[in-house]
Amino acid sequence: MEIKRERYLKALVERMHNGLIKVVTGIRRCGKSYLIFKIFRDYLLAQGIDETHIITIELDQRKNKKYRDPDAILDYIDTLITDKEPYYILLDEVQMLADFEEVLNSLLHIVNVDVYVTGSNSKFLSKDIITEFRGRGDEIHVFPLCFKEFMEAYEGDMYHGWAEYVTYGGLPLTVTMRTEEQKINYLSRLFEETYIKDIVERNHIEKIQELNDLINILASATGSLTNPSKIEATFKSVIQSDISLNTIRQYLEYLQDAFIVSEANRYDVKGRKYIGTPLKYYFEDVGLRNARLGFRQVEETHLMENIIYNELRMRGFQVDVGVVQKRSRNKDGGQEKKQLEIDFVANLGSRRYYIQSAFSIPDKEKEEQEKASLLNVNDSFKKIVIVKDVIKVKHDENGITTMSIYDFLLQENSLEL
Repeated sequence: MEIKRERYLKALVERMHNGLIKVVTGIRRCGKSYLIFKIFRDYLLAQGIDETHIITIELDQRKNKKYRDPDAILDYIDTLITDKEPYYILLDEVQMLADFEEVLNSLLHIVNVDVYVTGSNSKFLSKDIITEFRGRGDEIHVFPLCFKEFMEAYEGDMYHGWAEYVTYGGLPLTVTMRTEEQKINYLSRLFEETYIKDIVERNHIEKIQELNDLINILASATGSLTNPSKIEATFKSVIQSDISLNTIRQYLEYLQDAFIVSEANRYDVKGRKYIGTPLKYYFEDVGLRNARLGFRQVEETHLMENIIYNELRMRGFQVDVGVVQKRSRNKDGGQEKKQLEIDFVANLGSRRYYIQSAFSIPDKEKEEQEKASLLNVNDSFKKIVIVKDVIKVKHDENGITTMSIYDFLLQENSLEL
């Protein structure tokens, strides 16, 4: 079954002819090329655009190696533009093109072209374009399949679909694989032979084992508060490595630039300020995270939290970890401050949601524990608890909404339920 990726097609269509370079970023194998060269190209053809006015160049293909030369590609494109009608230029893996900023800048000066590029590394793509073009680059970040997209292609019910998704993630190719062995081998090899290799070659890393160890530490600590100093302590005590703090910081940056992990900073809700470290790291795809640990630590609690984080970011939210101070009296009658955590504070424009990921709420005590931080937020923004159980959406007397993970992930308007 064809996966439509409607969210991203809509984003591309909304940006057509806006005078900007459309920069499609995302982790390797998340479906960027399919989005541009199949879904978007089919859309253009359906709108009556002549095939000769859609110029496509996949720069990672061996046959197109000559077009990685900036002058060669500009000359080639120039020969294809033969009239004043609109042309659509689709370039795949543009970071492989030498001086790509200059090439894109040159294309911006051609009045009747609309340019779309993909790339797999933020440092060499979106950040450079934002700097170089000063607001003339428009980024669309593509994630692996969300659960709703996954279920469009999955042949089974949502419960078995969840079990698959939480284990093997949402990289499109995994959905087409029939056996567990295929999926495990694919994800494990992909991490080792593509992602690690890319990072090592791009950043000239010599201590490959330490990079691998860092990824494993992050994978084991998904959803836990950490920082470079804590990671350094783990290297010393568990791995007996004397890796430096600066190297850890560098490697963390490389992993984020490759879209393998992203960080969620802590935000003081009442003080309205960022706290800094420690923070949390989440994986762009939970299947890749599980592959790093040999599928031995598939704890749904942490993985559900990671999936909720990715879903919120996919919907365009800035996502932080919330912190609220609670004042209470101790047994001696004195006042004490307690710091409570809200899993996610999601912001988009004037909208804000406080979200708690609670895998299970078996009793009243657990319910009170999960809602405690939300009850200490003194504003009127919506507060939501997401559980794994299948339940009807309910609202308590304090205005807190509780919903199932299935409703949250499968309904586009779930935050308004």
